[in-house]
Amino acid sequence: MNQLDALKQFTTVVADTGDFKQIGVFKPQDATTNPSLILKAVQKADYQPLLKDTVTRFRGRPLDEIMDRLLVRFGCEILELIPGRVSTEVDARLSFDTEATYTRGERIIELYQAEGIPVDRVLIKVAATWEGIQAAARLEKRGIHTNLTLLFSFCQAVACGQAKVQLISPFVGRIYDWYKKSAGTTWVEADNAGVNDPGVKSVRQIYNHYKKWGIATEVMGASFRNVGQITALAGCDLLTISPDLLAILAATEAPLSLALNAGAAKTLDLPAVNFDETQFRFALNEDAMATEKLAEGIRAFCVDAVKLEQLFLAA
Repeated sequence: MNQLDALKQFTTVVADTGDFKQIGVFKPQDATTNPSLILKAVQKADYQPLLKDTVTRFRGRPLDEIMDRLLVRFGCEILELIPGRVSTEVDARLSFDTEATYTRGERIIELYQAEGIPVDRVLIKVAATWEGIQAAARLEKRGIHTNLTLLFSFCQAVACGQAKVQLISPFVGRIYDWYKKSAGTTWVEADNAGVNDPGVKSVRQIYNHYKKWGIATEVMGASFRNVGQITALAGCDLLTISPDLLAILAATEAPLSLALNAGAAKTLDLPAVNFDETQFRFALNEDAMATEKLAEGIRAFCVDAVKLEQLFLAA
């Protein structure tokens, strides 16, 4: 059995791509997108007609509406290829505006519903800022499920659990990148691989906390740099994986064992933890890595959103 099939026995496998033509090859349950992935996709010849058709149909409408309609168009194409859910992201430029994030999340769902897509097949993806988490809590109360992304710290995960969001996407590879860069010449790869990878350790801490305290929010590890990070998290609720790494897993015939175990987590001696807004902001600020990577991630998504808008104007 290849490692991809073995992983599917323990974990829901999610395709992390906007290139829906690649999705059918790996038969994932769910799929995730973001503005950067959509930008990458629409620059390929296969997807340019989809971009041009969307812009032509809605020319003259506000750019933010065209953006949402394009994201939903991609989402609908993806949903034809998977049995589960697609995650569609709210504009990162709204990451510090609770009301605007909530309103955009509602609109994205309404656009999906207009295409005949049930609400339970879509996750509204929101940056895990304090404001984003509060918007997600409101969306969840309306029956609109959310995926909190750009999550780099334990305090973000705790706040998401308190908000009863459907799913979180704690990042692995970007945490690994930060620690490796910070260590410079003192970094020893072998000492920071597998279960000792700082990104893997972050997800494991979050997973164990959730399972220990019966928090229903799903944990979906994200942002992987290598297969070792993925196999070290076998058993996580979900893992969202790029097509390149899915291909390596599918081509690898090697044993794969369970790494995370909900039953075992319940027996751990872990304290109950909660954060109000002041405590959350202080804890996040104390975590230099999470503070830097959250800010960097939001900025990068904003840059790519602007690039997408420029493509709309040029189409």
